[in-house]
Amino acid sequence: MSQPESPRREAVPALDAILGKRFDLGSDGFVRVVDYMGSDAAIVQAARISYGRGTKKSLEDRGLIRYLLRHRHTSPFEMCELKLHLRVPMDAWRQWIRHRTASVNEYSTRYSVAIAEAQVTPPDQWRLQATGNKQGSEGLADEIAGAELTRREAELQALAREVYEERLEQGVAREQARKDLPLSTYTEVYWKIDLHNLLHFLALRMDAHAQQEIREYATLIGEEIVSRWCPFAWEAFRDYRLEALALTRIEAEVIAALGAGDSAAAEAVLKEAGMLEAGKKGLRRNRERQELEEKLGRLGMACPWKEDRAQAKEAP
Repeated sequence: MSQPESPRREAVPALDAILGKRFDLGSDGFVRVVDYMGSDAAIVQAARISYGRGTKKSLEDRGLIRYLLRHRHTSPFEMCELKLHLRVPMDAWRQWIRHRTASVNEYSTRYSVAIAEAQVTPPDQWRLQATGNKQGSEGLADEIAGAELTRREAELQALAREVYEERLEQGVAREQARKDLPLSTYTEVYWKIDLHNLLHFLALRMDAHAQQEIREYATLIGEEIVSRWCPFAWEAFRDYRLEALALTRIEAEVIAALGAGDSAAAEAVLKEAGMLEAGKKGLRRNRERQELEEKLGRLGMACPWKEDRAQAKEAP
């Protein structure tokens, strides 16, 4: 009776080449790959259940992975796992840890002295508060003001560290001495996550609306690591999620009407949905309508309701 073939660990040479390599970010942050399990082949294996090495061509594997991601068959992507070692500023880590689908072990400032480094902001990188988005930013402070902000930042960080170290010297418990350290202080983490949940993380944190600091980490993980690890999955993710254009029912009806040259029907759909309500200075702000307008812009299509309001203002 023949014995079953011993399973072999699937290796990805392109990812093996960067195991342990430190990718630097910000003033002292980094990402490095510690370990991984699976590859594009593991996704295909799970989807087909019975799988013989070499029985399918890579072109067919690519097509299957694209089909799975396009139709949201997610469980095969959970067969792949990635473990990263991160150094991240605490303000970015607060957003990161909201993704509860990973296994996490963080540097303990109860057990060890807090990491001395803190995130530094260059004078030309102080972002201004967005006027239309309460949690976002737009534009930059001028460099003269930025230079003063950076100088004061350095003073604050130095003072916070000095007070922290004074407390330690006086025997104060680490768990209490740390309480006034700023959010710019770095933490270190081992973070292990499966590919399905990693792609969800990347879809949210690579988005243009995500905070810049965490977006830089997510972009590096996607473009430098996932692209090497599972290139077919990464390609499909970019095509069907990251750079795709999702439409709601209302948006699809509006675009169909505009495509047929019937702007009145398009406006009727929006009015019925309560998205063209008038205010004192034109249309009331409506986030759903604004998102539709952004999508129409990507498609090179005009928004007739904007033109209608502009013409009404110009009329005597």
